[in-house]
Amino acid sequence: MGRGRAKAKQTKKARELKYSSTSLDADALQRELAGVPLSDDDSADEDNDEDDDDLR
Repeated sequence: MGRGRAKAKQTKKARELKYSSTSLDADALQRELAGVPLSDDDSADEDNDEDDDDLR
């Protein structure tokens, strides 16, 4: 028990996010959905991930 208060806070936050009138950066959203990396640093991280697989 005791989940009611936590759930109420989550519901309140979800409503704020859903109905907030913040501006939408459509270009950034399109890039994210297309999977375009933001910088070259992201590709370096991918290389490190492959090295980690060898250790398992």
